[in-house]
Amino acid sequence: MCSKSVLFIFDSSVYFILATMNISNPDNVAAAVNVKEMKHRTIVAGGNGQGNGLDQLNCPNGLYVDEDQTIYVAEWSNHRIMEWKNGAINGQIVAGGNGQGNRNDQLSNPTDVIVDKEHNSIIICDYGNKRLMRWPRQNGTSGEILMSDIACWGLAMDSNGYLYISDINKHEVRRCVVGETNGVVVAGGNGQGNRLNQLNYPYYIFVDQDHSVYVSDGNNHRVTKWLKGAKEGIVVAGIHGKGNGVTQLSNPRGIAVNPLGIVYVADCSNYRVMRWPKGATQGSVVVGGNGQGGQPNQFNAPLGLTFDRQGSLYVVDYGNHRVQKFNIGPNSNT
Repeated sequence: MCSKSVLFIFDSSVYFILATMNISNPDNVAAAVNVKEMKHRTIVAGGNGQGNGLDQLNCPNGLYVDEDQTIYVAEWSNHRIMEWKNGAINGQIVAGGNGQGNRNDQLSNPTDVIVDKEHNSIIICDYGNKRLMRWPRQNGTSGEILMSDIACWGLAMDSNGYLYISDINKHEVRRCVVGETNGVVVAGGNGQGNRLNQLNYPYYIFVDQDHSVYVSDGNNHRVTKWLKGAKEGIVVAGIHGKGNGVTQLSNPRGIAVNPLGIVYVADCSNYRVMRWPKGATQGSVVVGGNGQGGQPNQFNAPLGLTFDRQGSLYVVDYGNHRVQKFNIGPNSNT
């Protein structure tokens, strides 16, 4: 299966590379950023086989990384949200974990999670129950329903506290105030399709500081950017349809974008993470791209994707039941 967009704090060493190379052509940015390879890899959640133990994950999907590197993971098959403190061997259940169901203390196939700091809570795409849930961040034994009858998959929150939700049945992304039940369409909303005003299974989303919305348009095998108030999107990754070339994607999922407009995307069915500089006609492989597998340089369906404040990349490896962290550094050792 291939299936949060979250806050990205930029790694300043990219600025150094771009400044020293005096790059003006967007395509050359890809080559420059390739200098910064992902060198050091650590399993930061799961990695102990498929299961429901506190040191295990079972088909993880979306994730959120907090300022202190605490990781929140939505577990599809364990119907729970796990919290992993930085360096912890075991995680702890912070939502769900009471079996699959539709009670307010249960979840069903959750796909994404974000932290709402203003309300000291976590917000969850409870996909199997077609609802959006909010749970207290600490000591929560049950949640409250924020929205019903929504096939929510991905979540994001902008700097003003507005919530963005992707709906894979309506092929749209909505923006709302936390607690609203409707909101406004900010991407798609014109039926399922491949026109620039349409989406085809929008999975994960990312919102930048200008409130532009980036959408992993799964079945169109592309990532589109929707400027604030735009009626159409702009293709920023996967410009030549489904495939495994450097101009293509195959079932993209998690996305994150840095302040230079470089798009990082979990290229799920190609078992790799790619980056697409702003305005570039092709991308480059960041990690993976060595076929499907469980080795350190392989993925088995990468889904959720984010960065922490230090610029480390976190990738949810769905089929390997783990979350991996890749440190970025031009001078680090393999």
